[in-house]
Amino acid sequence: MEGTAFITPMQPWTVKTAENQENTNRAGGISYEPAGLFQDILANTVNQVRVTQADVENKQYLLATGQLDDAHSLPIAEAKASLSLDLLISLRNKALESYSELMKMSV
Repeated sequence: MEGTAFITPMQPWTVKTAENQENTNRAGGISYEPAGLFQDILANTVNQVRVTQADVENKQYLLATGQLDDAHSLPIAEAKASLSLDLLISLRNKALESYSELMKMSV
């Protein structure tokens, strides 16, 4: 266990903004973000949920077979997976709320 880190840090998530993107469009002085921004954030979040869940399943298997050296890494991985899933659920709920607000608007 010399070459491995004791606790693997979570990878930072980068969020693109309209200011740092080259293809920010302007129409009538109003800037709007590209359509793919929300799609990228949602895809990254879904991918993060998949990765964390796979890590939990792997650690559960290793624990069940007696190959897991540090038993505390399983609850940590489960907490990361839970937080990732909570973030995905929050994003979904906000997207649905935004959609319903848009549907209420009169044109």
